[in-house]
Amino acid sequence: MTHFTTAPGTRPRRGAIAAAALFLACAAPAPAAHALAAPETSPATHRHADADDWLYVTVTRGDARAADTRGTLLRCDPPRGHSRAEDACAQLRSAGGDVRAIPRRDAFCSMIYAPVTVRAGGRWQGRAIDYTETFANACVMRARTGDVFALDE
Repeated sequence: MTHFTTAPGTRPRRGAIAAAALFLACAAPAPAAHALAAPETSPATHRHADADDWLYVTVTRGDARAADTRGTLLRCDPPRGHSRAEDACAQLRSAGGDVRAIPRRDAFCSMIYAPVTVRAGGRWQGRAIDYTETFANACVMRARTGDVFALDE
């Protein structure tokens, strides 16, 4: 058996065009507000902010009796920790360090139960991060968490 995991927002929503038009109409006459906003961040500013961002990520395959746990320290300045660290850092940066906020990918995953528990703990933009979740299998985990826990790739 197989099942689909779909990203929220992939189906058209009623009123989306009207909402977008309203948003654009409200945002258009605000050039003065842009001048008062915080200065835009340059890549150098991102690089400095990323220097203190780190997560210790682990992936445990199997149940508690026969588990295989792997972990690494994910750093983002420069990206290091695993082979997909650059993509993982970009995804975390866009989600504000919240693994749950990483956009889901559409995936076609088998319904074979092979539990995978992931954990991430550390600091991101001055906040403590503590995330733990168990997924039915590695395919579902990758679809929901992006490249953050891509330790085997």
